[in-house]
Amino acid sequence: SLQFTEEKLGQAEKTELDAHFENLLARADCTKNWTEKILRQTEVLLQPNPSARVEEFLYEKLDRKVPSRVTNGELLAQYMTEAANDFGPGTPYGKTLIKVGETQRRLGAAERDFIHSASINFLTPLRNFLEGDWRTISKERRILQNRRLDLDACKARLKKAKAAEAKAAAVPDFQETRPRNYILSASASALWSDEVEKAEHELRLTQTEFDRQAEVTRLLLEGISSTHVNHLRCLHEFVESQTNYYAHCYQYMLDLQKQLGRFSGTFVGNAESTSPPPAATSPPAVAAATLPAVPTIPVVPTIVGVPNTVAESVLNPNEVKPPASGTRKARVLYDYEAADSTELALLADEMITVYSLPGMDPDWLIGERGNQKGKVPVTYLELLS
Repeated sequence: SLQFTEEKLGQAEKTELDAHFENLLARADCTKNWTEKILRQTEVLLQPNPSARVEEFLYEKLDRKVPSRVTNGELLAQYMTEAANDFGPGTPYGKTLIKVGETQRRLGAAERDFIHSASINFLTPLRNFLEGDWRTISKERRILQNRRLDLDACKARLKKAKAAEAKAAAVPDFQETRPRNYILSASASALWSDEVEKAEHELRLTQTEFDRQAEVTRLLLEGISSTHVNHLRCLHEFVESQTNYYAHCYQYMLDLQKQLGRFSGTFVGNAESTSPPPAATSPPAVAAATLPAVPTIPVVPTIVGVPNTVAESVLNPNEVKPPASGTRKARVLYDYEAADSTELALLADEMITVYSLPGMDPDWLIGERGNQKGKVPVTYLELLS
């Protein structure tokens, strides 16, 4: 502590680390600071409610399982379903509430999956670095600091001992008339010589300990490069899970829009309805500019029971024959539940044969899997040549 205080007051010399080591230290500090900020803000993104974040933090520290939390979308879905049951599930409003509620439930489930995936693949590795590797680095840096202070204290001690030895050697006066004084002076010189020797021995030991600790710390600091590589991989996984989340949300909304369009005609002439059905409103311009190039679904109000297209009026998938040419292979991107008997349920990554029929909705194709056949949404497919 004396050495540290004297350094701060400018009264003692300090052993400086080489430029490479200083750069490693600066890079490590920078990594720690930004990792902390990114971690905290990602936690805010995934859980905007500060009370919920504190609760989850406490559960983690107590090493207990965090209780399952209902997402806002799932809660909205519950309210819509209960409202539909009160208003009448067969009424236009009740029927629409059920459809929208089901989509909100699927959005909530997708959000839950995204939060879970992001937490495992992104938050946990960042947190592990801060609570594991960084703590080790900090501990070894503190030890190095102590070793450096010991080394500089030994240097200062040796410097003082040499100065005192030189002074003692210059004191004896051979013209001294009192022999006792000469003997004391010679004895003091010998004592300081012993002190110099001890100080040099201690300096060699502390220098060795300092060099060893500096090497250990340097290796840990160079490991920050591996940390960057690991966090880069985690960042890719985070983006992948976020992409899947938004792709599913977009697809769920397209499906909902399409479903609402199927019975939007029930609103025509309804005296209670003074505003257009939700599906008739066009998406915002910003969304159209940023979302993938999937065609929007134009909703054309129809009279109940009168089909929009020729294809819909005669489409019975089991009676449809594939065209002589124009069939293609397609890979399924996501699971899809068939809404009725005219549609074909899909499983992600399976291969099916698809083709279109004259007058058919361009957002749909006929899909075949063995002897199964039905309509499938284009947005769920990757068409292959």
